[in-house]
Amino acid sequence: MKKILFTMALVLGSHLAFAQVPEKMSYQAIVRNAGGQILSNQSIGVRVSVLQGSPAGTVVYSERLTGNTNVNGLITMEIGTGTVLSGTFNTINWSTGSYYLKTETDPTGGTTYTITGTSQLLSVPYAMYAKTAGGGGGSFTIPYTNSVSNAGTLFSLTNTGDGTSLEGINGTTTSSIAAVRGMVTSTAPGGFSSALRGINSGTGGLGIGTWGSQDGSGWGVYGVTPAGLGVYGNSSAAGYGVYANSNTGTGLNATSNNGIPASISIFNNANNNNVLNANTVGNGTVINVSTTGSGAGVFSSTGAGFGVQGITSSQSSAGIVGDNNGAGEAIVGRNTSDIAGAVVGRNDGGGYGVRGFVATNTTGTSVGVLGQVGINSSKGRAGRFENLNASNDRNTFEVESNGNGNIPDNTLGNVSSFLSNNTNSVSAAVRGEVKTIFGNFGAAGIFGVSSGTGGFGGLFYSSNTTGNGRALVALTDGNGDAIVANAGKDGDAVEANVDGAGRAIYGWTPSFSLGKAAEFQNFNTSNTNTVVTAKTVGNGMAGDFFVDNTNGTSAAVHGKVNSIFANFGTAGIYGESTGTGGYGGLFYASNASGNGPALIALTEGNGNAITANAGGTGDGVEATVDGSGSAIYGWVPNFGTGKAGYFRNFNNANGQPVVHITTTGTGSTLLVNHQGPSGNIAVYQSASANVARINKSGTGFFNGGTQNSGADVAEAFDVEGNTSEYEPGDILIISTDSDRTVEKSSKPYSNLVAGVYATKPGVLLTEENIDSELLGKVPMGVIGVIPTKVCLEGGKIKRGDLLVTSSKSGVAMKANIKKVKIGQVIGKALQDYDQNEIGKIKVLVNIK
Repeated sequence: MKKILFTMALVLGSHLAFAQVPEKMSYQAIVRNAGGQILSNQSIGVRVSVLQGSPAGTVVYSERLTGNTNVNGLITMEIGTGTVLSGTFNTINWSTGSYYLKTETDPTGGTTYTITGTSQLLSVPYAMYAKTAGGGGGSFTIPYTNSVSNAGTLFSLTNTGDGTSLEGINGTTTSSIAAVRGMVTSTAPGGFSSALRGINSGTGGLGIGTWGSQDGSGWGVYGVTPAGLGVYGNSSAAGYGVYANSNTGTGLNATSNNGIPASISIFNNANNNNVLNANTVGNGTVINVSTTGSGAGVFSSTGAGFGVQGITSSQSSAGIVGDNNGAGEAIVGRNTSDIAGAVVGRNDGGGYGVRGFVATNTTGTSVGVLGQVGINSSKGRAGRFENLNASNDRNTFEVESNGNGNIPDNTLGNVSSFLSNNTNSVSAAVRGEVKTIFGNFGAAGIFGVSSGTGGFGGLFYSSNTTGNGRALVALTDGNGDAIVANAGKDGDAVEANVDGAGRAIYGWTPSFSLGKAAEFQNFNTSNTNTVVTAKTVGNGMAGDFFVDNTNGTSAAVHGKVNSIFANFGTAGIYGESTGTGGYGGLFYASNASGNGPALIALTEGNGNAITANAGGTGDGVEATVDGSGSAIYGWVPNFGTGKAGYFRNFNNANGQPVVHITTTGTGSTLLVNHQGPSGNIAVYQSASANVARINKSGTGFFNGGTQNSGADVAEAFDVEGNTSEYEPGDILIISTDSDRTVEKSSKPYSNLVAGVYATKPGVLLTEENIDSELLGKVPMGVIGVIPTKVCLEGGKIKRGDLLVTSSKSGVAMKANIKKVKIGQVIGKALQDYDQNEIGKIKVLVNIK
């Protein structure tokens, strides 16, 4: 390869003093070949590196540039605009020592750099340093304005004496002037950005970061913001974020026309300090709150603590006192929570949590404690009493009277009287509830006792003769009984009688129930009486059971036997037909549009779901279908491990087939569809050993080999023209016009001979799917005994003669041993042939 000459010129431009400097350098080079000829209009690739200190110094910046030379071989690029390989161009500190520019060039425009050069950067690039004001001193022309983009400090004054480092003075009387002004012009500056910042590094107690003073009635420090913080003070240790002090005036005054004058918050969940401390060592009020509007004097809300907590250690004082001098309430607890109380009376001693009493009223109109509900359409409980201590054996609620009592009137004398005085009410006059895991005697919602020789433990009386309400309703939502009745002696546990046309006992379940209307059980194994006897002397049924619910899932009759014996007749339901006709059992799904089976038999044990046996010449199971379903459909669910069908013959002398399948239709006699992830389509065994199988992909395996009716192996091929022009015995050659296509032979001794149109192939090979009908294809025999068309063009044919193609279309002839070549022989004749016309003989086909 010829050496390429490379001439380079580096052009750098800058502005002096504090002018804004472009963050790039111009780069030019002229490319010539070894003969000095200019390389015009050629793509060039350059890797540029800035080295610090020496020609072999540290790379502080590197980038890749590409471009095209002009007609003069000149290429112009700008350093700082290429693809950065390392470093940052605009952060190079040009003031720290000398810098060198290293260039590596690939004249073909790639990254195989063959030309390398290094030169020192002289004074021009250092003009960039002027942007950092590091170029030395100078003077300003006032007014002075400049704009610089730099991460460093643009202007710095340090004073080690007692004077001020920077002072701004304005002596005008114009409004809204500023002696010193700092501005952040970005509308989205970073966090904690500040237009003006004062820092005091002293650790003394009287240091000031920023000092504002005002001799008149104005503001020492004034901050204004539309949505942020006008003045923000923060203490990162134990100091004060903002400290306000006054000797005689007000230390801190906060006012607002429309907003909130002051907001004090703690945003640290782990901070347990008080949000606001207010103390006084005098006798004045610690916090004085007054309002002339309709708002609250003090409003307090809390998540888990106390909205207001008052504490006193004096017996004559009170934690909280509410005085009412008018018609209102002295103290009102208002609650919008679903779990807490509006007013809570707590007792940690032996007194009262809440005590309400009548002190002086003798008219009988006063109330010691009044609980109300329903005001403003409210809903809830007027009173509730709870015992939360499981070991507390005291009564949760006690009512005691010293009066005579036993007066039926609701308003007089009873120890307690409960009246639901609303004809539209659905509430109970008395509701008793007990919540226990025990069913001990007496653990009841209501416990009524009759301790005399008469009376009732409970009496429920529906006294309105025109009413339809029950005297007693017993309900349970649990698993227990709604009513349990037990007669300890010879009486009936339940005696029911009816005076009208109703039923003495009527058992029913509502539309949403899953229970039983009635159940009768005998738990005494020595009691041989029938549990339920139903008998009729009429022509009606002795028992009629009907589930009259289209959405019902329960049985009309459920028969069940629990026995270890399988004797004849030991059955959940035993149906018997004693005549010459009839059925021992009949199950009939009578709805023509229904999908339910007439009979379902299930077993959870190891026995059969159904066992059917015909003792005579009938079938054990006869199944027919009138519609499009299956007469017998055996299936295994996705969790089952059994077989969908199993047929066996255990009689060695029985020569009948185990399964006989016959069809007179046009469908398949047997369809086997394997849809599982693995396994075989079919496995055939003899004496429990596998002898043949077809795997899931359709491949057949036969231990004893296969026997087919044909005598050759053929493969299906496309043909030139129409298949109707071909017939068995034709000699076929490879077509030179189409891929994988054959045609009839037409020339003697053809090297393209491929096979013979097979008459009856024993094995037919194809690349098509088994569902293909192979239309447009012919079976070409390639090996085996095949009837083949022959003629006498090569002479009379004797057994064993080699055969080749003839000039007749699709016909073979005897081969001349001296003329035959490899690839021309069709096979050997198995029969003599001496007829003048074209005929067929059997040929052992084997193309050679």
